[in-house]
Amino acid sequence: MYILGISCYYHDGAAALIKDGQILAAAEEERFSRIKHDSSFPKQAIAFCLNFAEIAAQDLDYVIFYEKPFTKFERITLSALATVPVARGLFTDAYKTWLKNKLWVKATIASTLKIPAKKIFFGGHHLSHAASSYYTSDFKSAAILTCDGVGEWTTTALGKGQGNKLVLNREIKFPHSLGLFYSTFTQYLGFEINEGEYKVMGLAPYGQPKYVAEVEKLIRQAEDGSFRLNIDYFNFHVSEKKSFTDKFVKLFKLPPVNPKDGDQVFIKYADIAASAQKVLEEKLLVIAKALQQETGEENLCYGGGVALNGVANWRIFKEAGFKNIFIHPAAGDSGGAVGAALYLYYHILGKPRKKSFQDVFLGQQNSESSVKQFLRVNNLTAKRLSDQDLNNQVTELLAAGKVIGWVKGRFEWGPRALGARSILADPRSKKMRDLVNKKIKFREAFRPFAPVSLYEKGSQYFEIGSAIPPILEYMLAVVPVKKSWQAKLGAVTHVDGTARPQLIKKPINPAYYNLVKSFGEQTGISTLLNTSFNLKGEPIVNTNEEAYNTFMNSELDVLILENYLIKK
Repeated sequence: MYILGISCYYHDGAAALIKDGQILAAAEEERFSRIKHDSSFPKQAIAFCLNFAEIAAQDLDYVIFYEKPFTKFERITLSALATVPVARGLFTDAYKTWLKNKLWVKATIASTLKIPAKKIFFGGHHLSHAASSYYTSDFKSAAILTCDGVGEWTTTALGKGQGNKLVLNREIKFPHSLGLFYSTFTQYLGFEINEGEYKVMGLAPYGQPKYVAEVEKLIRQAEDGSFRLNIDYFNFHVSEKKSFTDKFVKLFKLPPVNPKDGDQVFIKYADIAASAQKVLEEKLLVIAKALQQETGEENLCYGGGVALNGVANWRIFKEAGFKNIFIHPAAGDSGGAVGAALYLYYHILGKPRKKSFQDVFLGQQNSESSVKQFLRVNNLTAKRLSDQDLNNQVTELLAAGKVIGWVKGRFEWGPRALGARSILADPRSKKMRDLVNKKIKFREAFRPFAPVSLYEKGSQYFEIGSAIPPILEYMLAVVPVKKSWQAKLGAVTHVDGTARPQLIKKPINPAYYNLVKSFGEQTGISTLLNTSFNLKGEPIVNTNEEAYNTFMNSELDVLILENYLIKK
C-alpha cells in the first residue's frame, strides 16, 4: 500500500511516500526549487518520491494533505473580521491568496496527479505533527506534545499514543501561541520570522535574562500548562508584516533592530534574547510536567516547530519527569507530510505498528554516473577513490586544517545536515569557527557550529549521562560540554559552554562514522565540526552542480562528490 503525504502553502512545503507503513522517501520542495522555505505545492518533491519508488501517481492508494484548509481559512477570516478595520489589509490579502489556490487543495492534488478525488484525504495540522513524532518513534505508548505557531486553530496540543492509535485531548488555540510569542521576539531582534528563531536561541547565551519580569507580562500560565498571551503587546493577529505593538517596544525600552544592521548591534539586545528564551523554556516545562502527571507515561513524543529549540528540548528531557523523549528530525511543517501519511496508515486504516523510520537519509542521491558526467562536462579532473583511500585522504586534510564540502548518499530529511550534505572541519580551534562563519558560510559571527561525535564517545565529551535519548542523534538538543573538553573543542563549543551534538552510529552512515573515527585516531578527538552545506540564505545543496557552485563561491578547500575528491 502506497500513501503520499503532502504539506505546503504556509512554509516548508514537502512530500513523503510510505509503503506498507515504512517511509521510502521524503523531501522538502526547497531542495529542488532552490527557494528557501518554499511553501508552494511540492511538485518536484512529489516527483522525486514517485520516481524513487518507481511508481506512477496512479499507483498510489491514498494521498493525504497534512491539514484542513477550510478550517484554517475559517480561523484567518474570523480573526480578521474580529479586528476590522485594523486588520483590513490582512483580510484582503488572505482572501486573494486563499481564494486563488490554497482552498482548492483537493482539486490541485487531483489534477496534478491525475487521480480520483476519492483517494484524497485531509489530516489535522497538529495531528500530523503528533503522528510524525509518535509513529516514527520506537515507543509502544507515549505522552504527546505539539507546539508551533499555529495550525488550523490549535497552537499547542497534548495527548497520548497507544499502539497504533493517537489521540489529542487538550489544546490551546490561536492567538495564544508560544511559537508566535517567540517569533515576535525573532522579528523584534531583526531576524526573519520562520527563519531566524534559531538565531535568537544562538544569541541568547551572549546575554543575561535581565528582562524576565518584562517578558512575563506578555503571558500568563496556569498550573495545568494552559496559557494566554496579553494580546495588547502583539500584532501578529492583525498584520503579517509586524508582530509586535508600540506597547511591546515601550516595555523593553529599545527600538526594534533593523534587519539590515545584522550582528552589529546584537550585544545590547542579547539580554532580551536570553530573557525570551528563558521564559519559553519555563512555559514549556510547566506544560510537559503537567502532561507527564496527567498521562503517567515515561515516554514523550514532541513535535511542531517549537520542538526545534534544542535548549528547551534538553531541559524538558532532564526536568519534566520523562525517562525518554523522541522528536522527529523534521519537527516543523515539512514533517507534517510524513505524519499525515502515517496517521492515515495506522490510526485511520488500523494497520498494526511496525518500525516506520530507519534514518534521516530519505532524499535524492547523486549517482556515480552523474558525478562522472558532471566532471566530464565541466572539464574537471578527479580520480575515483576507494572508501578507505577517501577516508584516509579526507582525514589528513581535516587534520591539516582544510575545510571539506561533503556530498555522499541520499540527502537528509529535515532542516539539519547530518552527514550527507555537510561542511566538515577540525573542531579544535576557535579560529576554525570564525573562518567557517566569515569566509565560507558568510553568516552572523555569534552563531555556533555543531559537533558530530561517535555515539559511544558522547558521554566522554558532553554532560549527558549514560542514558542517551535519540534526539542526540539528530542535533535536536543543546547540552553542556564537559569543562575538560571545552578548550579542546573550541570551534564547536558555544560561549556558554554548550553544544548541539550529533552522535552517530556506524550502521546508520558507515562512511561518515568511519571518517569521524579516523580523525579521532589521528588527533585524539573523535569529533568534527559539522554544518550544513549551503551559503547564508540558500537551501542545503542537492545536486553535483549546486555543491560545486557553492564550493567555488566560498573558501572551501576540498569538495567530495561521492568517492571523488576535488581540490581548488
